[in-house]
Amino acid sequence: MGGVASPRVGGAGLKELSWPGYRGRAGEWRLVTRLLRAAEAGRGGVLLIEGPSGMGKSRLLAEAIDAAAEHGFMIARGRADELRRLDPLAPLMSALGESARMWGLPAGVTPSNVSDLRMWLVDQLRTRLEERLVRGAMLVTLDDLQWADPLTLLALRSLVPDLASYPVVWMLARTSDDNADLNRLYDVLQQEGGSRVVLEPLGNDAISELAEDVLGGVPETGLLAQAAVAGGNPFLLVELLGGLRDEAAVELADGHARLVSERLPRLPRRVQVFARSSLDRLSPQARRLLQAAAVLGHSFSVDDLAELLEEPAGQLLTALEEALATQIVVSSDDKLAFRHHMLWQAVTDSLSPPVRRWLHLQAGEVLLKHGGSAVHAAAHFMVHARPGDERVLAGLDRAAREVLPSSPRTAADLAMRALDLTDVSDPARFDRTVTAVDALTATGQLSESAELARAGLGHAPPGQAPHLRHQLALNLLFNGRPEEALVEVESMLDQPDLSDDLRDAAQLTWFVVLIVRQDIWRGRERAEAILAARDHRGASALAGAHVLLRNVAWAEGRVADGLAHIREAARIAAGGSLGAHSVAPRLSLAICLVNVRQFKESEDVLQAVDEEIGAMGHTVQAAGAAFVRAYLRLVTGRLNDAAAEAKAGLEIADELGTHSFILIGVIVLAVVSLLRGDLPAAVHYIERYHVHATQGMAFPPAWVAWGTAVVAEAQGGPKEAMRVLRANCPDIRMWRWHLVVESNLAAWATRTALAAGDRPQARTIVSTIERLAHDNPDFPMLTRAAAHARGILHKDAAALGQAMAGFRDPWARASAAEDLGVLLAGTSGEPDHEAAIHGLDQALEGYEQMGALRDAARVRARLRRFGVRRRHWAQSSRPEAGWDSLTDTERSVATLVAQGLTNKQAGAQMFLSPHTVKYHLRQVFRKLDIGSRVELASIVAERASADGDARG
Repeated sequence: MGGVASPRVGGAGLKELSWPGYRGRAGEWRLVTRLLRAAEAGRGGVLLIEGPSGMGKSRLLAEAIDAAAEHGFMIARGRADELRRLDPLAPLMSALGESARMWGLPAGVTPSNVSDLRMWLVDQLRTRLEERLVRGAMLVTLDDLQWADPLTLLALRSLVPDLASYPVVWMLARTSDDNADLNRLYDVLQQEGGSRVVLEPLGNDAISELAEDVLGGVPETGLLAQAAVAGGNPFLLVELLGGLRDEAAVELADGHARLVSERLPRLPRRVQVFARSSLDRLSPQARRLLQAAAVLGHSFSVDDLAELLEEPAGQLLTALEEALATQIVVSSDDKLAFRHHMLWQAVTDSLSPPVRRWLHLQAGEVLLKHGGSAVHAAAHFMVHARPGDERVLAGLDRAAREVLPSSPRTAADLAMRALDLTDVSDPARFDRTVTAVDALTATGQLSESAELARAGLGHAPPGQAPHLRHQLALNLLFNGRPEEALVEVESMLDQPDLSDDLRDAAQLTWFVVLIVRQDIWRGRERAEAILAARDHRGASALAGAHVLLRNVAWAEGRVADGLAHIREAARIAAGGSLGAHSVAPRLSLAICLVNVRQFKESEDVLQAVDEEIGAMGHTVQAAGAAFVRAYLRLVTGRLNDAAAEAKAGLEIADELGTHSFILIGVIVLAVVSLLRGDLPAAVHYIERYHVHATQGMAFPPAWVAWGTAVVAEAQGGPKEAMRVLRANCPDIRMWRWHLVVESNLAAWATRTALAAGDRPQARTIVSTIERLAHDNPDFPMLTRAAAHARGILHKDAAALGQAMAGFRDPWARASAAEDLGVLLAGTSGEPDHEAAIHGLDQALEGYEQMGALRDAARVRARLRRFGVRRRHWAQSSRPEAGWDSLTDTERSVATLVAQGLTNKQAGAQMFLSPHTVKYHLRQVFRKLDIGSRVELASIVAERASADGDARG
């Protein structure tokens, strides 16, 4: 984009016109003005810009900044730099004037107990942006995103949709399209409603207009023919035409511009030629200065340049002034910067490869000497280092360790590069292998990590192999290969000289492998021995023993004992001694509390887990709380909230590449879809469940067996459902385990077994749940479940009535009422039609209130047999759009957000995660056909005024 003038946007609004010096981009400028106007009205927007270097991306951003600033926008301006591409969040941090070092870590949190800072850093950015956006509209421009670090792209993928309801315009620009992560980001943001433009070469008319702007006259044919060598690239055009003008190669006559001579002595066919010709006119000192500056990056500090050249800054002033006079470099805040990337690249290319390599290594050394982040220096070492250079390798090692908590992918790149530069016989190779394995594991590259770990074991120093072997066992476990993981971890535990800490960690992994393989009995004796010697065992082994014995206790029907074990595991883990795995036992406790219908305590546990995940960066478990809360919402009959939590969890898991507890979320969505009557969606989620289960991405809790069986029954009938259940419950112990985990399974499985013609199996289920109820009188959900199952098997109306009156979860209560109505309607002798209708009406009301449309439709069909027709309450009372279409949760979210609360603040008041609030807010905006918090506040205020008038 070339030109000499700036747009004028005075008056009441932004003009949608082109202007002198800025030709051929009127359509793109209209998009910009449309987005800025929308932001003035409270709506956010996204413009995704791409195109070759020199096409005008940076100019478009600059003009947008000028226009937005004139209209009172807050401005956040940043760009990615090729030599800072390893620095996490650098473009966003510089745009917002923030620094992670300024934030510090929360109280009680240290780098040693932070497993992954990504989530915490992104959350801090979100909070600071929201604090600014409540004050007014903002324009955020980020240039050269092809060089952005992985965490910046992850942050944008989260922040842009999260803040869509605020008056913020995002303008993101990139040059190349060979970055897969950046391609995915552009695709996702476009699907979310962002506008996407590709800046194409200027057409003939625009070229002619631009030439007139630069030269002051209408260009004649010969001049335009020479301008064609720029290929419609605006930057090259301006440099070419400006060069011709400055060299007096163009003359003006009668308002026309023409070449003085048909043969030009020096035609800059590429900007590199222009740059070199500019360099040729510089003194040797200024030329040497620019070449050294180019090695430091697109922008650079005078102090770094002086140290690199080993000269005092004062002695560089003359050369700097000469370089600035050429306009190859310009002043940019407290630094100097090359005026355009193409100029920087041209100067860089003027260096011979040996000189360039030497300068990069020197620049890396200079940055390391400053004592700051090693990541900046590592960018110079990554490409230009030679094998065996100990100084360079030490810098890469330091940078990898430094960046691992905040950007594991960058750490993996650094560690793998260090390995490439390390000889096989080098004693340091093993430590670098361990770092690389840790980084690859953190990024989810489990197969690559396992392969590298196996290779590393071949050259492990004596006594140092166990740590790597344990990491290999974890990789195999998470990669869905528990049998291989078992071999590795057992070989560790057989070693007599294993350190206590590593033995405890390996013991925890062994217990987890046994749970995944449903081979818990094999570990019982060892778990009990560990607890017997608890004063001599570490936290990992103790927590693992308690988790395994919880499963044993429930499989033996000892509910209180199992709950005590999981409480103790959660208590041990709460100290943070399990590192990234500290959250998992407490999430398991929350699940168990839902199992036994202790909903309030489960909610409290999840709230504490959410706070710790956010504060300590347990990214591996980041989605876990949302998944478990989705299960809690499902059991308590809040289908919309259950779906919102589960989808929020899937978004987090997809963004961060973590999949712990994901099977719960997928099954929740399958069951919710089925209850709503959407069988294709339910089948889709079951298929997704099988994909995740076979890949070993998470440990399947026992509860999911019921979810898969419910969908199997809807798809293939009772016999197919019983086949699924038998596969999960091959013996009485597994039936006990599953019936404790999901007590509603007792009645459902009894009914399904009878429908499948398997009365013996139905009797087994009933006798099992009755025994559980008898042995665990302190858990009334088992007593009610036993009454429900017994009522179905023996056609006992009194038992069904007892169950219906006692159930806490609405679906189970409605199911018992339906069973009672069906029984009364089919009683031999004289059926009690009135009581049957009453029971079915109670069932219908319960199903409709929770949105279980499939069950409600079945009950209506039963009522029609009695000549009773009930209207479709759920559908008729709630329209598709407008305020009355909002659910109670959506109205609460709308009211809180309209008061100016952020998603995080609204979630804290409603005991929802910010991601779930975001999901509900999207539904609110869709139903109300709005796109901003300003519009929402207006609607809520109107509703409040109307309600006040009605009350008056």
